[in-house]
Amino acid sequence: MDWSTLLSPKRLGSKGTLGPVTNEDRTQFQRDYDRIIFSSPFRRMQNKTQVFPLPEHIFVHNRLTHSLEVASVGRSLGNLLSEYLLEIHQDNPLIHEIGTIVSTACLAHDLGNPPFGHSGEAAISNYFNKASGQKFKDQLSEGEWKDFTCFDGNANAFRTLTHQFNGKREGGFALTYSTLASIVKYPYESVKATKPKFGFFQSDKENYYHIANELGIAKREDGSFARHPLVYLVEAADDICYQIMDLEDAFKLGILHYDRIRALFQNFFTEERIERFEKTFTQVSDINEQISYLRANVIGELIYRCIDIFKDNYDAIMAGTFAGSLIDQLPGKQAAAMKEVQCISFGEIYAHRSVVEIEIAGYKIIGTLLEEFVDAIMNTDKKDKYSQKILSLLPGQFKTDEDSVYLKIQSVVDFVSGMTDIFALDLYRKIKGISLPGVV
Repeated sequence: MDWSTLLSPKRLGSKGTLGPVTNEDRTQFQRDYDRIIFSSPFRRMQNKTQVFPLPEHIFVHNRLTHSLEVASVGRSLGNLLSEYLLEIHQDNPLIHEIGTIVSTACLAHDLGNPPFGHSGEAAISNYFNKASGQKFKDQLSEGEWKDFTCFDGNANAFRTLTHQFNGKREGGFALTYSTLASIVKYPYESVKATKPKFGFFQSDKENYYHIANELGIAKREDGSFARHPLVYLVEAADDICYQIMDLEDAFKLGILHYDRIRALFQNFFTEERIERFEKTFTQVSDINEQISYLRANVIGELIYRCIDIFKDNYDAIMAGTFAGSLIDQLPGKQAAAMKEVQCISFGEIYAHRSVVEIEIAGYKIIGTLLEEFVDAIMNTDKKDKYSQKILSLLPGQFKTDEDSVYLKIQSVVDFVSGMTDIFALDLYRKIKGISLPGVV
């Protein structure tokens, strides 16, 4: 793969070829960043659970704050890569834009995630795998069925950004090809996935193929594509943030004790660095500030380690043959420290009662909403007043006149997956008759 084609200001849905903006204060890639920041799907992430339920008095991360932090780390990774590449590709002015491209892709990477944290994806899949959605299996192709039974937030993010919903413009957000390709961690369709992770739905496959071919992304023997090289930086930024920030949230909520968090963070460093931390702590006595200081140092350490790994594997990444993630290749000390963080996260943080409770609620709420709206949209009896009333709640951008079973169901999945936790809970209560508008 070649940076002369991998970095492109062309926009999805645009009929012409756009070059760098002249006599203006923003480049095409900076415009991508602003389009995400000012969009409704981005704002809605403030009311979507990241891991922990959103408490009233203790601030923890939601999808929006997580995405902002990932964008910050991604910008650092992109800028460091840009410095490295400028030594090789001094004649390509778009190399300077890598930090902006990676940061924008990081902002957008969770736009397709449903409400109720990590269980949201599983709850959608569960409706089709084990609930009443099973009845549609024989009416869908293998790929269409797997799109639903292995529902993936990554693929839904690509759809959110690229699909032309009713009343919207062609190309969705009309972002540049390079930004869009940088969010696709799994550049293959659901039928080619070896685990329930894939990059785009059947309905959006043509868009991705067009983008990948335009950018010259390497193609594999099985017909799937390699990753765009910048995907590795977006993935690394996400891995660094959620692994490390979840520990800090667990500390704030009292799930993990100060001494334990401090030890986990210090495991990433040499004795010499730890001694320097001790000197700082003679001045900084607040334990919350101490944890924040250690967390910042861990993130900085991992940023530089990941860039070194990218450089060491540069040829394989550009050839499309590099396997795994940058975090998977951490050197001994950092690898051992990260493994311990992961073990504690899965064993004690993600299994904490508060996390499990909201996941269970998510299954019930999402499953019920899917059942109500899918049954209504598939009901051919125009005299069924209940189904018609349910469908009247479906926003115009998601309504479809298509006869396709797949597209009808997908319109409902689009609606439900875009909900915030609060909106989904409120609509669930009203449909089930638990609460009524205007009645306390």
